[in-house]
Amino acid sequence: MSDYTASQDRYEKLAARRCGKSGLILPEVSLGLWHNFGSIDDYSNARNMLRTAFDLGVFHFDLANNYGPEPGSAEENFGKIFTSDFKKYRDELILSTKAGYRMWNGPFGEWGSRKSLIASCDQSLKRMQVDYVDIFYHHRPDPDTPIEESMLALDHIVRSGRALYVGLSNYEPAAAEQAFSILSELKTPAVIYQGRYNMLGRNWESNGMFDMLRRTHKGAICFSPLAQGILSSRYLHGIPENSRAVRNHFLKESSITPELLAKLNLLAGIARQRGQTLSQMALAWILSRKEVTSVLCGASSPEQIAETVKAPLNTHFTSDELERIDAIVIG
Repeated sequence: MSDYTASQDRYEKLAARRCGKSGLILPEVSLGLWHNFGSIDDYSNARNMLRTAFDLGVFHFDLANNYGPEPGSAEENFGKIFTSDFKKYRDELILSTKAGYRMWNGPFGEWGSRKSLIASCDQSLKRMQVDYVDIFYHHRPDPDTPIEESMLALDHIVRSGRALYVGLSNYEPAAAEQAFSILSELKTPAVIYQGRYNMLGRNWESNGMFDMLRRTHKGAICFSPLAQGILSSRYLHGIPENSRAVRNHFLKESSITPELLAKLNLLAGIARQRGQTLSQMALAWILSRKEVTSVLCGASSPEQIAETVKAPLNTHFTSDELERIDAIVIG
């Protein structure tokens, strides 16, 4: 039996934004469970992070079928914590999960067939111990399955009560627009696009993603907003022990070059002048875009979450600040 009671003033601590032209509203900072919530991680720390996030106004928790490690274990741990701590708050929470990357053996353990997407959604609901999710994403496009089949599967997932809304992730702009058009014809509530965008990775500005979001009136949630932690203070003086770069997983140690460290320190100088940490400024910079609904942040501690949610307190940038940031990052 849980003794957890959420903070009474949680909705006074963090602003929220409407997701495109829909009824869905998300906090400006959302919590992603990609890392640090799996079976190899500290369960008590995971539970404390979820409690801290909700107490600070973060009511959106984002998962995927294969988050862990082991795959599926982040959803399983979340399900236990949800049942003990958050079940009474279900109608306040936005819960999302995804399918598309490798989850189980055989031809239906990944990609975007009707069989794969619906089966994965059912598995996720069982692991998360919920009757439905608020958002179900197709995690990546399937080059070998007709896009109509994948979108009809998403439509069925909504109409069968498994999800309230659907979204797309990791699609290129043209494919995303095509998919959203199909969903619009089906009258499926497709309201959000999830993709990578940060101060160091800015392809959305040149590949037409922001144009697509404006044309389709969809919201956007940005993952990897700190570029796998590069845009945090931990790399300002080199590569610390036990960092992601040392573990050499998605972030490679070889990518932390002297040139990059010099840029990070210049950016940190601008952040200090703004009264922010580097990570807070990096998140605020993303949120300064009106097309962005929320930044999807990972965390390794409750203290990190407490720092992160302060980022939206100042999302205004002067033209001089933006020019200085561009000069540092782009050259």
